[in-house]
Amino acid sequence: MESRNPAFRGGNAFGQQGGQGAPSAHQLQDMYDAPSYAPPATRPMTIDDVVVRGFLTLVTLVITAALAWALVPAELAVPVLVVTLVAELGIWAFITFGRKANAPLVLAFAAVYGVAVGIISNAYNDLYHGVVFQAIIGTALAFGAMLAVHALKIIRVTPKFARFVMAAGLALIGLMLVNLVVQIFGPDTGIGIRDPGNPLAYVFSVAAILIGCFFLLLDFDAIETGVKQGAPEKFAWFCAFGLVLSLVWIYLEMLRFMSYFSGGRD
Repeated sequence: MESRNPAFRGGNAFGQQGGQGAPSAHQLQDMYDAPSYAPPATRPMTIDDVVVRGFLTLVTLVITAALAWALVPAELAVPVLVVTLVAELGIWAFITFGRKANAPLVLAFAAVYGVAVGIISNAYNDLYHGVVFQAIIGTALAFGAMLAVHALKIIRVTPKFARFVMAAGLALIGLMLVNLVVQIFGPDTGIGIRDPGNPLAYVFSVAAILIGCFFLLLDFDAIETGVKQGAPEKFAWFCAFGLVLSLVWIYLEMLRFMSYFSGGRD
């Protein structure tokens, strides 16, 4: 293999006649400029890196969610929720479009997101006692099922599948925004996708949960591809960010779906 050191390139740096001749001034300068050591290589990402960072991110979210549940009074819940949603959206956009995921950014996102999740969960639990625990169990089962589906290659993540999931996710978010606008300026039931009395709400929630599970498959595939291709260690933070986004999406949709079957406040 040809060396990158000019002292060894071309078979002989001291001429082409079997070692005859003195090195030129240019060759001497190249020898002087050549580094005497190899620059340290970036360690590639491993599955363990993703597991550790994903765990830290999820624990941060759970802690801030529990604090928000316990400490945010009901009269301040809405303003605090609005502030955290705005901050969450800003950090999400910076990470997603800036393609910059590191420990401070991802953990800050998880902390802010946790406050929103805690406030929402507390409100649902006040109305439908026990629904939060049911949603947590449902989310854990969905995660385990998608992990098995990925490991057994039951559903293969192809470019076509990825495009479908992204398009479906954007369509669902678009419908949610339309429903919100209609609720503000029209009937309280909106277009029916969040109205427990409308069968469309059940269909929408199931579709949203399935899309969240498909996003998990995309996350698992990105992690596996990153490890195989030797992605840098810092990419593990981006993977942890994606996993938490997908899990919280599933949890919130599970929370709403389970509430449709609850009898309300005990």
